[in-house]
Amino acid sequence: MTATVGPKSLSESAGANSVARQLTGLLPGKLPRRILESLVRYRGALDHRVVHGPAFGRDAAVVDLGERLLVLKSDPVTFTGDEAGWYAVHVNANDVAVMGCAPAWFQVTLLLPVGASVETARRLMRDVDAAAKSVGVAVTGGHTEVTPVVQQPVVAGDMQGVARKGELVTALGAQVGNLLVCSKAAALEGTAILARTYPQDAARVLGPTKARRAARLHRRPGISIVPEALLAARMGATAMHDPTEGGVRAGLAELAYASERGLEVDLDRIPLLPETVALCTHFGVDPLGLISSGMLLATVPEEVWPSLQQAWARSGVVGQCIGRVVAGRGVRAFQAGKRIRWYWSEQDELARLFEKKTPVPTRRHAAKSRQ
Repeated sequence: MTATVGPKSLSESAGANSVARQLTGLLPGKLPRRILESLVRYRGALDHRVVHGPAFGRDAAVVDLGERLLVLKSDPVTFTGDEAGWYAVHVNANDVAVMGCAPAWFQVTLLLPVGASVETARRLMRDVDAAAKSVGVAVTGGHTEVTPVVQQPVVAGDMQGVARKGELVTALGAQVGNLLVCSKAAALEGTAILARTYPQDAARVLGPTKARRAARLHRRPGISIVPEALLAARMGATAMHDPTEGGVRAGLAELAYASERGLEVDLDRIPLLPETVALCTHFGVDPLGLISSGMLLATVPEEVWPSLQQAWARSGVVGQCIGRVVAGRGVRAFQAGKRIRWYWSEQDELARLFEKKTPVPTRRHAAKSRQ
């Protein structure tokens, strides 16, 4: 199921004041690309073993250890303190897996607000333990701290894995003519957060049973893409990406930029659950701009796709072809058979919703494809 959220979505209503906001400071969410690129120049000592360092749109770093490659990723969970341990393991594992590497070791940093209970700490670590076991990852250490700096629990993680050199998948592998495919549905993570953050609204919009189901979408079908990513890598995926903050819109923009290719996408083919459409309509948010852990974006040779789609289906994962890789740069979006203006934002729709009572302008990018 797909849906278009009209001009009353938060991303539309806030866009007019983006210039004014840039004068007052950064918005919640990812840093703008130009600012990020100015920061990732600070790389410490030169080490020629680092074959993939920090860059916009790149999911993980890669270090050459000789016969093997070490793949590393770090990421915090900030949108929700509820089940943050579960999220932290999976979002980091996902970014290692999209490189074609099985995640293996996890370091966790747990920051608790003053007054948090011991049971809160235990619950978060139980979630870390359960999530790690579900993807075959060992928890190897980390740090815990109570600090007045945070108002809710923050769990940050660092995931590592080791791959053979021939197994590595990077965005630069995408080739013109490849199909652009996805797994599961967009905004699974965001839908679950909405349903848990606003349970009364969710129950009113969806009904009690569907609201409870929506609140557990991060568990079922789940936000892990490790199985389908590793399967796609084995079967010949040329590039993969994990759309997180900023949703599918940001994910597509990041993949196009990192691959140095153009992406042609049919927005009507991007899968959305009915619960996602209903909640996004109720809150006035764009589901394609909503945090989307649980969906894998991948480019695959056309002849590989039927076999991969069937293999995913046998493992219980629904796959959908949503476009293709084309010459040029950037994203070219189509809806109802017509090319439409494409935009995306580093700021997730959740961040805009959480600030709705004190509206702030937003930064949006109307992407222009270079032919």
